[in-house]
Amino acid sequence: MTTHSSTQPLAPGSRIQVRDEEWLIHRIDRTSTHDSILAVIGLSPLVEGKEARFIEGIEKKNGGIEIIDPRNTKAVSDSSPYYRESRLVLESHIRASSPNDTTLHLGHRGAMDVLPYQLDPALLALKQPRQRILIADAVGLGKTIECGILLSELIKRGKGRRILVITVKSMLTQFQKELWSRFTLPLTRLDSAGLQRVRRKIPTNHNPFHYFDKSIISIDTLKQDGEYRTHLENAWWDIIVIDEAHNVAERGNSRGGSSLRARTAKLLASRSDSLILLSATPHDGKRESFASLMNMLNPTAIKNPKDYGPDDIDGLFIRRFKKDVKDQFSENFPERVVYTPRTPASAQEEAAYEQLANLQFADLDQRRTGAKALFRILLEKALFSSPAACISTITERIKRLEKKQTPEADSDIEALKSLRNTLEEITPAHFSKYQHLLKLLTPPTNNSDSISWSPRNPKDRLVIFTERIDTLKFLEAHLPKALKLKEKQIAILHGGMSDIDQQETVEKFGAEDSPVRVLIASDVASEGINLHHQSHRLIHFDIPWSLLTFQQRNGRVDRYGQTEQPEIYYLLTDSDHPKIRGDQRILELLIEKDAEVQNNIGDPSEFTGYHTTEEEEEAVAKAIESVQSGEAPENALEGTFSQSASEDDWFNDLLNATPPSTPEPNTPEPTTEKTTSQNPSLYHNDYLWAKEGFNTLKTQNNIAIKVETDDASETLNISIPADLRRRLKKLPSEILKTADAEAGILSLTSNRNAINQEIIRCRAEEGLWTRIHLLWEQHPALIWMQNKLLSRFAR
Repeated sequence: MTTHSSTQPLAPGSRIQVRDEEWLIHRIDRTSTHDSILAVIGLSPLVEGKEARFIEGIEKKNGGIEIIDPRNTKAVSDSSPYYRESRLVLESHIRASSPNDTTLHLGHRGAMDVLPYQLDPALLALKQPRQRILIADAVGLGKTIECGILLSELIKRGKGRRILVITVKSMLTQFQKELWSRFTLPLTRLDSAGLQRVRRKIPTNHNPFHYFDKSIISIDTLKQDGEYRTHLENAWWDIIVIDEAHNVAERGNSRGGSSLRARTAKLLASRSDSLILLSATPHDGKRESFASLMNMLNPTAIKNPKDYGPDDIDGLFIRRFKKDVKDQFSENFPERVVYTPRTPASAQEEAAYEQLANLQFADLDQRRTGAKALFRILLEKALFSSPAACISTITERIKRLEKKQTPEADSDIEALKSLRNTLEEITPAHFSKYQHLLKLLTPPTNNSDSISWSPRNPKDRLVIFTERIDTLKFLEAHLPKALKLKEKQIAILHGGMSDIDQQETVEKFGAEDSPVRVLIASDVASEGINLHHQSHRLIHFDIPWSLLTFQQRNGRVDRYGQTEQPEIYYLLTDSDHPKIRGDQRILELLIEKDAEVQNNIGDPSEFTGYHTTEEEEEAVAKAIESVQSGEAPENALEGTFSQSASEDDWFNDLLNATPPSTPEPNTPEPTTEKTTSQNPSLYHNDYLWAKEGFNTLKTQNNIAIKVETDDASETLNISIPADLRRRLKKLPSEILKTADAEAGILSLTSNRNAINQEIIRCRAEEGLWTRIHLLWEQHPALIWMQNKLLSRFAR
């Protein structure tokens, strides 16, 4: 035995003696003062199998740390059959080693279809000194899987003990399930209910972020409570993941929530070594906004946020579109088909259109500032959604005008009240778009407009998007009776719902046993959520005034993993009024341009030159205004897009420059053999290693474990001993709520197809988690087995 010295450094795998007991170093972490924290497993009889952590600086003062010199070992014979115990210990040491090259050793072996382009973000990140990257692939290409691959690699390298994932409220459960089922990454969900549970378990002055090593939380939860800022400032993670990262970019004109998100994200960026940002829309058209994300990744990357080039951000981001990688898809990504069902406006609607087209305001339009659209244009947009939405807009504006008490305001109030009276004449029976929706959704018998949708088919669910909450509530109130649906067959999703309610709604829609058949959603559901497992039909009840919104909405059902051909429906109303007809033509142009972007470009902003929904909506409103005033033809919007796109090419320059470390678009991808590594092993596969390891452990006197094996399916069923159960209690409670786990049994398989089938099975029931887990070295049970094997032999 030798004393710890600079010539013999501490390292994972070393045996040490501390406080008169012998330990095996499992991992070494750093404190905020750059001291070493030794995560160890007990070897000597009194502490055998126990986990502990020692701070090197403190232990040096209390008797020191002695390293057991491997040269002073005593050779003993291994009497186990075929040297089984020696092979297991050697295998455990091999698997405990951390790779230090730039190829993938583990992540590509998750439960997924391996597509070369999904490996590229991890390969790019591993080439950097610190793994900090923006994954900006287009909607539906699998950014969550790409993130899971990189996380697994970092954990394999000892860089992922503490992980914090930040996402939007509606995606907490989805993200949590995806990373567990495919990569056995256990994230504890800290939604409002989860945080309350943690607060009840810990003292008032303790930091809740210290309680779980791996957790997932909503960015809105973090920003809304000033108390969390103090907790964040005093916590540190190995990896932080921020999903929908465009929501946390700095914006020059940001106010309220967005600026709070940006400040919170900036703080988080300084609290971890590795940072992964995910976004399909990585910038808002402003150099400064994109620079803020790049500087979160590397504070020294961009000195001047208004002037930088590809060399400044080399290796920090990667971006591909469906057209760039479509040759890699063997299946599960069919091309969408688009329908534009039309219906003539009713007489009551034409009366409202006529009154709206001739509306003149004495106060409202005179007070227009900057590039804000005429209030009449805003009313038209609301009416294009529904009469209910337009009535709500009028009512709110009348309340504001009544406070002014001026002749001009009184005149506008009378005009608005008259229009409201006309709108109230548009009953559901006279609401042509709504009536046409009913025709589309009713059985095809004597109905040529039917899309042959049946609420009896649990795998043919409908997603109906609308921008206005009043329209959403109108559809929620009237559709069930009109379609003869039961109350629980209609679900709604909007931003005013709590995080728990949003997650439950998404879960219900995706569960095959759920009665939900129709989801009516606002655009809060257009970011990130997977709706394609039980649905391939999406209906735009109103036409968004933004191609970015088109992309996000359609991406809910048109995404990788969709097995049916996506059907997209845009509902259009034809008016005889020339002004309204011209405005509707602009909306039709948006539909046409979305198809053009989808087939040829991939990025709407590259076509329009606008990078936020607000900018696009403002451009559409200005085009409608210019058409109505006679200043421009009906194709005014196309000219606006062309001019803006030609003036806005800085981001395209960054993409087209393509630094050497970024994969070139439309070039053959490297094969997995060139980018992945197969670690040396004494066993043919993970299953045989785990089978022999667990069977060996059950012969130890202090471990009560039963093992059942099925070589044909490569499946292990093991009883959960007390020691392992204590470890599993640290995992998210949902993981162990399956019937088998509650009965004390863990089912593990190395068959990826079986895991994928299990994932599909879990979609059949709301709240169901996978009963069978992926058998690979990252699963907590196999980590426990490996630690037990490493401590099996004495000095």
